[in-house]
Amino acid sequence: MISTSDFRKNSTKILWNNEPWVVIDYQSVKPGKGGTYIRTKMKNMITGRVLEETFRSAEKFEEPDLEYAQMQFLYVDNFYHFMDQESYEQVDFNENQVGHVKQYLKDGIIYNVIKFKGEPISVEPPTFMVFEIKSTVPGVKGDTAQGGSKPATLDSGLVVHVPLFLNEGDKIKVDTREDKYIERVD
Repeated sequence: MISTSDFRKNSTKILWNNEPWVVIDYQSVKPGKGGTYIRTKMKNMITGRVLEETFRSAEKFEEPDLEYAQMQFLYVDNFYHFMDQESYEQVDFNENQVGHVKQYLKDGIIYNVIKFKGEPISVEPPTFMVFEIKSTVPGVKGDTAQGGSKPATLDSGLVVHVPLFLNEGDKIKVDTREDKYIERVD
């Protein structure tokens, strides 16, 4: 059982109304009168619908019966095609099921595919991925004293803020959970 005190942004998965939901955001509210309650923003892992819901403090939820499979991304046509690394079966996802992960899709990379009751419902990218900077404004000498940042468009189309010393063609490591620059990679 998962309590509201165990909620973590973008990682806590609960079974609510017989469907798997991921907690996107939550806030503990203590009114002047009465008990504490938790205001949450949740996303349905099957339909992608986002919902705001309020729960009592210490309310408990079941964990959804999720299975994780390692699958390699193959290609895109009208669907996104993945291949299971154990059974070599192919699974197809539509654009809604892939969601924001499409910015992290690279041929040949292994992704976590989440299944609910045996049916694939969503894709999770590796925590850290390496990308090449395709376009960014040049850093001006002397602007680096305060450790500023600038936007950079990566080879996948994702835009992240990077330090001023990075240029087009540089490879960087990105944290896929927060769309953040981590470090430069050689």
